[in-house]
Amino acid sequence: MVEKMDSRTFLYGQRNITYNILFSKRKTMEIAVHPDSTITVKAPMSSDISSIEKKLYKRARWIFRQVKYFQQFRPKTPNRCYVNGETHLYLGKQYRLKISTGPKNEVKLRKGFFQVVCQGDPSPEKVKELMKSWYLEKAKIHFEESFYRCWEKFSSFGFEKPKISIRYMKKRWGSLSSKGTMTLNTHLIKAPKECIDYVITHELCHLKYRHHNAEFYHLLYSLTPGWEKIKHKLELSMA
Repeated sequence: MVEKMDSRTFLYGQRNITYNILFSKRKTMEIAVHPDSTITVKAPMSSDISSIEKKLYKRARWIFRQVKYFQQFRPKTPNRCYVNGETHLYLGKQYRLKISTGPKNEVKLRKGFFQVVCQGDPSPEKVKELMKSWYLEKAKIHFEESFYRCWEKFSSFGFEKPKISIRYMKKRWGSLSSKGTMTLNTHLIKAPKECIDYVITHELCHLKYRHHNAEFYHLLYSLTPGWEKIKHKLELSMA
């Protein structure tokens, strides 16, 4: 039976190893690398951090090999070309592009297709810009709905409600500034709604705990049980 959970990071050479510790009534220490590249250490209740990290240091090369092994099986989305028949994500589902010319530029989701109408030549560049604008418009609507849905869990904490900013980011799904602005990645609109809720809840937890310490993850788990599976689903669906 698990008695206590913690999450920590230590430096191996120039690389950080972030791992979750599960303290339980056991006699030996176990290190596991999961398909989503997370690392879990199951340790006896009497273990101290120095002994755990000493064992991790010895197994670091094996850990990196396991992470590399699992990464080869992760699906990779090819670069988008914005041509007829190509699939694009929206709220976790795939839709094909149906491109045509017409009197005005517009994008509509209809009958299982992204119907993109372009004035003049429907070049991939023009289709791309129309799709980006459409995604941004939908992100504003759905992110706001998700934010208020998630904020209800925090309303009793007495925090000041963050402002929302939406923009494209290369490496992060969301962030929360010290000035109280939550920035969400426009690409998140392509993910299932539960993944959007997870990202927003994750960032709202930073109102109470700025760092990813044990208290942060305890709060996140209490608000979103099974968040690890949702995070994994987000990473796989958007890879």
